[in-house]
Amino acid sequence: MPLLEIRDIAVLYGEIEAVRSVSLTVEAGEVVTLLGSNGAGKSTTLRTISGLAKPASGEILFDGQSIVGLKPEEIVRRGIAHVPEGRRVFPGLTVKENIMLGASNRPGMRASDIAREADETFELFPDIRRFSGALGWTLSGGQQQMVAVARGLMAKPRLLLLDEPSLGLAPVIVQAVFAIIAEIRRRGTTVLLVEQNARMGLSVADRGYVLETGRLVLSGRPDELWGNEEIRAAYLGGRTAAA
Repeated sequence: MPLLEIRDIAVLYGEIEAVRSVSLTVEAGEVVTLLGSNGAGKSTTLRTISGLAKPASGEILFDGQSIVGLKPEEIVRRGIAHVPEGRRVFPGLTVKENIMLGASNRPGMRASDIAREADETFELFPDIRRFSGALGWTLSGGQQQMVAVARGLMAKPRLLLLDEPSLGLAPVIVQAVFAIIAEIRRRGTTVLLVEQNARMGLSVADRGYVLETGRLVLSGRPDELWGNEEIRAAYLGGRTAAA
């Protein structure tokens, strides 16, 4: 049984069909990358999984159970954490306080235990350890992205949804972010990744899917997708645009 299974979902924004008849699976322990051009429906797919958008039709199963219609906070409690595009770090909170907010789905935890776990996340994100007490607005884009991912991991998810983690970052920071994604997978968290940088997105993936105008048009192993010159030119060339 896949950890995540999407069956023929359609998502409407008014009368516009943003996603139509999309089906995909994510197995436990995988990194799966969702690629496509600007407006293809990649981010909408993640928002629908996490309950921020509602499908007009279709089914979403997590660990064999339907999650369609559940509130986002309940979906987080089921084991899915969503790190959205744009980082959304709270500017007036410190780095550590931002990270601690990720445990809000775990009622009953003592503040001291949450603080200890937040400190432990710096093992995975050593570049932001020294900024633990810095306010969010003082951070660079790359530092904010690391805080956002760390905050998502504080929910202790079985499935982490990452939306455009490399967007707007310098190449050296992109390399660091993707090294962290590979380590997250090594530690046992499954990842569904939406990424504008096709080469980097496929470099950490077990499988990839390509969306075009809301429909899935391709799927396969990274070498199959990147190795086909026609496919690469049509869908994966250079830096694939954001959703």
